[in-house]
Amino acid sequence: MIEFVNVSKNYGEKQALKGLSLTIKQGEIFGFLGHNGAGKSTTIKSLVSIIQPSSGLISVDGLDLVDNRMAIKKKIAYVPDTPDIFLQLTASEYWDLIAAAYELNSEQKQARLNELATLFDMVSHQDETLASFSHGMRQKTIIIGALLPDPEIWILDEPLQGLDPQAAFDLKEMMKAHAAKGNTVIFSTHALDTAQQLCDELAILKKGELIYNGSVETLLEQSPNESLEAIYLKMAGRQSDVSSKDTIIGDSHE
Repeated sequence: MIEFVNVSKNYGEKQALKGLSLTIKQGEIFGFLGHNGAGKSTTIKSLVSIIQPSSGLISVDGLDLVDNRMAIKKKIAYVPDTPDIFLQLTASEYWDLIAAAYELNSEQKQARLNELATLFDMVSHQDETLASFSHGMRQKTIIIGALLPDPEIWILDEPLQGLDPQAAFDLKEMMKAHAAKGNTVIFSTHALDTAQQLCDELAILKKGELIYNGSVETLLEQSPNESLEAIYLKMAGRQSDVSSKDTIIGDSHE
């Protein structure tokens, strides 16, 4: 279980995250929705220790993140919001780097790598540099690296962006299978149909504030004659007048 308790992040006078409190249960797919700048990546980067929140607490399986960063990192696979990293490395070198960081032995690494590289059609590209890849191939390289150690918690920031339809389908199936084993998958997306298809629970953020936390079904039940897109845009879009006091909280805080 992952808990955020009153987590805020300030950049000077700008408050990117405002008192976020929510719980992500084990064995579920949890999605973050929101416009650009809503706070999705700030939340995710706080959880994976890329940035330090200005205030509040984050815990994973009862362990405080501040005091247990390395132990918690071993539990996490992370796909960042851009694949434009380590461009000078070949795909194989990048995967070796990840395997070393997670202390995988050669047998574990090769078995998992054979599976993932075959699935994402990257076997013949292992010795090419990330700099030479298209955006989609870079994305697949980063995804393979993240999933190589197969830890309990997958944290994927816009993971489907740039993927071809087959790769997107395969990743979504892997996400569902991982959660079905009792593990946790957290991802951010702009695609409402993807959120509706995959998420057990979701959080909608607007300008750093949580404006909904619950299931897609609960959200649709509250406005039975409207589409998810219409509901979402009323809450998070330009025409929305939702404020912090109008926050809708689903049943995930029982």
